[in-house]
Amino acid sequence: MTTKEDPAVTCSIVLEFRTTAEAEKVHRSVELDNDGYLETEVDGSTVVARIEAGSLKSLLHTLDDFLVCVSVAEKIVSKED
Repeated sequence: MTTKEDPAVTCSIVLEFRTTAEAEKVHRSVELDNDGYLETEVDGSTVVARIEAGSLKSLLHTLDDFLVCVSVAEKIVSKED
């Protein structure tokens, strides 16, 4: 992640899915919305997200948005199986 200043707060979250394919589908669904606010990657059946923000409030807002998007994507992906 490229920022002009060092972030005031950082957060990493690991989300585990049933399969690698499910993790990859969820990742593809949410990565377009990252837009420099967070970085995500797939590691086996997990999606790892790293968030950097200038304040705790900003981090919580980004985390909340990300988790809502993941929740919707997970529901869609699980219906495909």
